[in-house]
Amino acid sequence: MAANFARQGAAVATLSVFVVPMSQEFGWSMTEFSGAVSLGGVLGAFISPKVGVIVDRRGAGQVLSIGTLLIGVSMVALSQINALIWFYIAFCLGRMIFAGPFEIAITSAVANWFIHLRGRAMSFTAFAHSIGLTILPLVAFAAIDQWDWRAGWLVIAVLILLIGVVPNIFLMIQRPEDVGLRPYAKERSGPGTSGDVKFTVVEPERSLTRGEACRTRTFWVLIAFSIFIYPVQAGVSLHQAPHLIDRGISLAVAATAVSGFSFMAAIGGLIFGQLEARFGVRRSLAGAAVLMAIGTAIMLVVFDIWTAYLSAIVFGAGIGGLLTLLPVAWANSFGRENLGAIRGVTLPIQTMAQASGPLVSGTFFDLTGGYNTSLVLFSCFSVVAAILALFAMPPRGA
Repeated sequence: MAANFARQGAAVATLSVFVVPMSQEFGWSMTEFSGAVSLGGVLGAFISPKVGVIVDRRGAGQVLSIGTLLIGVSMVALSQINALIWFYIAFCLGRMIFAGPFEIAITSAVANWFIHLRGRAMSFTAFAHSIGLTILPLVAFAAIDQWDWRAGWLVIAVLILLIGVVPNIFLMIQRPEDVGLRPYAKERSGPGTSGDVKFTVVEPERSLTRGEACRTRTFWVLIAFSIFIYPVQAGVSLHQAPHLIDRGISLAVAATAVSGFSFMAAIGGLIFGQLEARFGVRRSLAGAAVLMAIGTAIMLVVFDIWTAYLSAIVFGAGIGGLLTLLPVAWANSFGRENLGAIRGVTLPIQTMAQASGPLVSGTFFDLTGGYNTSLVLFSCFSVVAAILALFAMPPRGA
């Protein structure tokens, strides 16, 4: 949870608060900002396969502590930039770590500790993710308002280093077996061989290898779901604040709307963690995609503070469900033993889809002078993803 909070320094929602003051100083276009997010995601995709194997073999603690340190360093570097090339180098370092190692290490660690109520456990890490997205944009805005955008990056860097590095160095344990425990799983009692003695049976979880997973229909359905939903997640998140400002909303209200969307993602993650236990991961994941479609559609008609907040709340709730449930869908479908390796080969596709979203939004803005075209496209993408989620049934025998 500490790592998931700290990684949000490199999130698109945090960067969105810096877009206006930095573009005003340097004259950069929205496409140029979006390109840094996209390139960082692509670099994260390239390192993900190796990271997945490292997580399975050595555990999540090393990956998360080193990754958080590098994100903090990238934020310090961002406070010192004076040219576009240095902005790309500094931000892409943090974004690369955000997009690859963190996603694999955090979800792998939680999936290894929890089999039963995995969705509920994952919702708490998603909660920390969303709380980071809620707090860090507000902290950045306050620092920018009090001093300037350079001070904003420095303040973010300090928070990341304090909260993210130390807990993962000293406290993270990858698997319960490493300390003589076993994962939290469904148990049933049966009669013993004599008298009233009872024994407990832990229901095993089938784990597929990476090769076995790639040969299942579920694998490719989840890939397709990621391809459609992640451009929406990143494209709307980065350009949310600029879109609201373009609609006549003040920077202060836009910043609070971004934080409101992130806070609602935290609440939505907890709610969807409960819904998954009741309705299953497929239907719950489809519901999250539908909320993202509705929230994106509302952004098309934003005209005042209240519609800005409404779109942020609905879209944020859907994001919370996505962040909670998609890792659960992967773990439930293919087991925990090789999850890092499996996510290592699937995450590049997810991160490249994510990287395309900001670039699509920025390009359409530069071509048309607004975000309406990209918002319509993203709303349609979310509907397609919701349909795909319903077909993500676990492989036979899993």
